[in-house]
Amino acid sequence: MSLHWFSPTTLGALLLAGAGVAQAAAPGEYAWQARVGVSTIAPTSDSGRILPGEVDIDNDTGPTFNLAWFITPNLAIDVLGGLPFEHDIRLAGSKIGTTKQLPPIVSLQYHFAPEARLRPFVGIGINYTYFYDEQLDNGADLELSDSWGAAFQAGLDYAIDEQWSLGGDVRYAKIDTEVKVNGVTVGSVDVDPTVYSVNLGYRF
Repeated sequence: MSLHWFSPTTLGALLLAGAGVAQAAAPGEYAWQARVGVSTIAPTSDSGRILPGEVDIDNDTGPTFNLAWFITPNLAIDVLGGLPFEHDIRLAGSKIGTTKQLPPIVSLQYHFAPEARLRPFVGIGINYTYFYDEQLDNGADLELSDSWGAAFQAGLDYAIDEQWSLGGDVRYAKIDTEVKVNGVTVGSVDVDPTVYSVNLGYRF
């Protein structure tokens, strides 16, 4: 299925529309949820039109955090952030360089059972990926363009008590980056990672 219609403008409109139709949380409800945890970013690395040979971008694991605002008991706007992730880049199985990236994601979530002990939810949103400190092992200059794309999420929270919870979720993000070597465009890579997270949450 094509995802080209999920432009940043379209996804931004969806998020604003969700916020616009929602009612504010009732007095006494916990309108915010902060989470801290660990995430693994696992790129699929479709090499598109890049140099001959299969391009792979290795996984990386690191700390992440997110903050959700519950505009109703069921609807929330969630922002995911984290420390920079560093990935090895491989061509035909051999390491040729590294890159670092920051992958913030903003999502509109729907929580199916906000008062239950087990609280499943899904989300749709937009990610912006910023690549930096790209390096090739042969000393050539490498540049990966920043990327906007759609993001999808499914997760589950387990309520320890009224405010604390343990959770986990899986996200899929569209990340397409143009590749330049020594200032010359050599192709593109569809990074398209799956992000696996576990976290501890607190409502306030």
